[in-house]
Amino acid sequence: MLDLTAGETTNTAHQPVFDVLGRSHARRERELALAGGLRLVQWCNRGGRMDYQKPGHHTLSVYLQGGHDTHLIETPRDTGRPGCHCILPAEHESRWNVAGPLRFVHLYLSDAAWADRIVRLLDAEPRAVTLEQRIFGEDATLAAWARGVAARDWQDPAERLHIDALSQAALDHLVLQAARPRQRERAERAAGGLSGAARRRVLDFVDAHLDSAELSLPRLAAEAHLSEFHFARMFRASMGCSVHDWVAARRLDRARELLSATALPLADIAAACGYAGASHLSQRFKLVLGTTPGQYRRLLPTRRQHSPAS
Repeated sequence: MLDLTAGETTNTAHQPVFDVLGRSHARRERELALAGGLRLVQWCNRGGRMDYQKPGHHTLSVYLQGGHDTHLIETPRDTGRPGCHCILPAEHESRWNVAGPLRFVHLYLSDAAWADRIVRLLDAEPRAVTLEQRIFGEDATLAAWARGVAARDWQDPAERLHIDALSQAALDHLVLQAARPRQRERAERAAGGLSGAARRRVLDFVDAHLDSAELSLPRLAAEAHLSEFHFARMFRASMGCSVHDWVAARRLDRARELLSATALPLADIAAACGYAGASHLSQRFKLVLGTTPGQYRRLLPTRRQHSPAS
């Protein structure tokens, strides 16, 4: 389950970069815990000296504003700028002079999170793929990621899901950059989408089991004969949305069909569509369609409603 809670107090015991910034003139503007042990933080720094000594976790940093007078102590002529990024691996050491105001986003991930993504995305030995330090790099994908997450409302649950998806994609991008060419080609082929036959099997299975607990990612991945991770990526490439979003949309479509064609009680419709109960159905209906199931049914053109058994 995604832990996407904004504004919470973070346990930074294993995030020394976070600690160093927290003891400086930097101000934490907002933060968000993401799936897979990732953490996103937006900072504003007025200036000062920063020293990082083998923090033990990886940091992706992208500048949003300022940075023109920020530099490593050893290379004062090489300065930052909006849109540039820095990659700070777990074992790196760096000394910084920061001249603010500077606004930036940090994505923190552990060695374990990096290793897990390599195994899932590349099916490779984690020790064979190293995240290299980079200072003031240019990368349109990472710059777009930073602008995208900064522009969203981190308090909105729906927006948090988008932020998580954007950040997971940014991590995939880092892994693919670090991979060897053959590893990258294999992973990119896997992201090309489901075959026609696999797509039909999965979509038919979803529609046939909307009322069932069998609609889990492992079960659908098995239907496509793929690993869970590669299935999720290929499904999104084919359908333009996540597996979860597709199943949620199909359940809502089925509920609308039953509301319009039958006189079944809401509890029965909820059960037929895989909802936990009538209240759960009503919540989802109101959230997506802006009306309750009862209001929706009353607004339908007058017709003879019947139960499936009549």
